Amino acid sequence: MEERKNTIRQWAEDDRPREKLIRLGRRALSDAELLAILISSGNERETALDLSRRLLSEAAGNSLNRLARLSVGDLQKFRGIGEAKAITILAALELSVRRRAAEKEIRPTISGSKDAFQYIEPLLSDLSHEEFYVIYLNRANVVISHARVSSGGITGTVVDARMVYKGVLDAQATSIILCHNHPSGNLRPSNEDISLTKKLKEGGKLLDINVLDHLIVCNNAFYSFADDGLI
Repeated sequence: MEERKNTIRQWAEDDRPREKLIRLGRRALSDAELLAILISSGNERETALDLSRRLLSEAAGNSLNRLARLSVGDLQKFRGIGEAKAITILAALELSVRRRAAEKEIRPTISGSKDAFQYIEPLLSDLSHEEFYVIYLNRANVVISHARVSSGGITGTVVDARMVYKGVLDAQATSIILCHNHPSGNLRPSNEDISLTKKLKEGGKLLDINVLDHLIVCNNAFYSFADDGLI
């Protein structure tokens, strides 16, 4: 009787794609080997790798782009590919597509307060409570990311300087822009706003981090500390 050899665990060690990935890295694996890791097992006549090779060849002409255009039903036509495996394959391919799309996203360059306002305004303009954000920038003033560091009530929020600069160091930013909203509709900075800005500006000097501006956002408008010479 022919021995059934359909699971990765049953393969010779040198043929196991999972172990190969660990030993040599993911880029050492072929498309079929990566696909075999996803489907894990084959059928009574084929190993997962054999099935993966046939799937790529017959269904997609050895093209991952064509494979990604197949449906769950298309994949299930291959013996050994059930609904769960078909969904796993398509989900993995979709993640790859989204990763490429994310890499192509244009990160904005902040050249002034208006640019910063346009970037952060969607996050702050319609809130009924106060929130505090930090925009992280690289040396070219290109946005790396942003983070909410505090959320409070209608009249204010408490900002921990340590949390602000932890985020800066995690993002490997060289400069930042502080942003928060005033649900009251009053754009003018409070004494607490001014004091916090000075505190964070001085803290930034110790870490060689430049605090470029502090924006107050409300009613689709903004106040800039930098534009008003307060930073």
